[in-house]
Amino acid sequence: CQRLGKIEGVGPVTATALIAAVGDRSCFKNGRQFAAWLGLVPKQRSSGGRARLFGISKRGDRYLRTLMIHGARAALSRATGKQDPRSLWLGKMRQRRHPNVVAVALANKNARIVWAMLTGNAAYEPALSVKAA
Repeated sequence: CQRLGKIEGVGPVTATALIAAVGDRSCFKNGRQFAAWLGLVPKQRSSGGRARLFGISKRGDRYLRTLMIHGARAALSRATGKQDPRSLWLGKMRQRRHPNVVAVALANKNARIVWAMLTGNAAYEPALSVKAA
């Protein structure tokens, strides 16, 4: 729980709830499946070879998804004016997208980081959480 709490936007309540709900983490092959389980990925409708993406799927545990999104909103408000790579990435996203879309994108990224930390027993490294532009 304490290792997960080092991620911006994941506090002690969110970390505890995630660990309690996940149980066997081998159920997920990758972080994308974990984020999809939380309902933090776009809903997709495909027809005739054309894929259309809509809002988030809202599948999975509503409480966990709410915790992740609210944590992401808190991290967004604290990222203003900082110069670390994650804050710069959030600033660029904020210029292009609606704040709610940015919050869900950050919640998705945090979910993938949580999955990586749960499966690999690694410590959180903020510099590795965002690709260099």
